[in-house]
Amino acid sequence: MDSTHQRHSVILERLRAEQRAWRVDELAAHTGVSPVTVRRDLDELARQGSIIRTHGGCLHAGRMAQESAYHRRVAANYKLKRAIGNYAARQLRGGERILIDDGSTCFHVAAQMDRRLPLSLYTNSMPILAEIADCASIRSALLGGEYDAERQHLGGPLTEWALERLSFDRVFVGADVVDAQGRCLVQTDELARTTQAMLRSGGHLTLLADHTKVQSASSGIAYGKLDDFDEWITTAGLRTAERRNLGRLTKITTTR
Repeated sequence: MDSTHQRHSVILERLRAEQRAWRVDELAAHTGVSPVTVRRDLDELARQGSIIRTHGGCLHAGRMAQESAYHRRVAANYKLKRAIGNYAARQLRGGERILIDDGSTCFHVAAQMDRRLPLSLYTNSMPILAEIADCASIRSALLGGEYDAERQHLGGPLTEWALERLSFDRVFVGADVVDAQGRCLVQTDELARTTQAMLRSGGHLTLLADHTKVQSASSGIAYGKLDDFDEWITTAGLRTAERRNLGRLTKITTTR
């Protein structure tokens, strides 16, 4: 990784996504530079107030620096989710009005967005709102609702009420499971209702779910099926039979 600025951005992105103390050797492996270079980077980022130096490493200095269940989900299968987020972010066009749900893969869309692109972004996720809060070109809005501390989002009847009165050019949502019948499942009835309201408010509907979410056994509450979506952005790893069967329901785009 050649550019110091680019390397700093990558380090901060990883620290924001996985809120824990990071060792110098881990960041060196992630950025492809020497531990000596990483230490210089961390010293500079600490001077800027972006990180907190720890013994042998660092911690992000943001207000959510404590480890949370949400950020553990964001960090799970990090490379797969980051690839999906990067592809989805590159599809955005200036002037669009977009909705991003609170899913852990969806966080990576916000992390990868072009900060100069003029957009109107709506979300029910507090970490996503914090991720783009300093972007002057992005007009952001947090949907109202009841706060869920574990998921760090707003949901419930008030969120659904707001969504029924809004419309978007693009909607990005995730799923905990995509089953063999193409059903998209989440953990609770409330999440299912909120996601259904999101799908009703959208123009181009996109599912963001890596290939590990495909499971033959259903577990959770179905909020819809693949044929509700215009596109499913996923990762390489679908078996041939899975891709053939599920591809009948929607357009499948595989990230590289």
